[in-house]
Amino acid sequence: MTVQKTKTIRPPNTSPQKRITKAATIIRMLRRKSGASLEELGKATGWQNHSLRGFLSGTLKKRMGLEVQAEKNARGIRRYRIPTTTEV
Repeated sequence: MTVQKTKTIRPPNTSPQKRITKAATIIRMLRRKSGASLEELGKATGWQNHSLRGFLSGTLKKRMGLEVQAEKNARGIRRYRIPTTTEV
């Protein structure tokens, strides 16, 4: 008795949906002109603040070599962002 393998049949000219990762979501938010606060990043990913800070400093800065800027606004809320390459 042999077992036949089944193939998934897809309609032509279609590709499987790309999964958007939490890391990609964070990077996209940080590349906005206004950047993002920890609260905004936490709502988007479901991560706690200590996990977000570790991701910003460990993964983005050290592993990926991205420049992450942090600025406090007048109300004392820190916003993080990745500057675009055209900024001076």
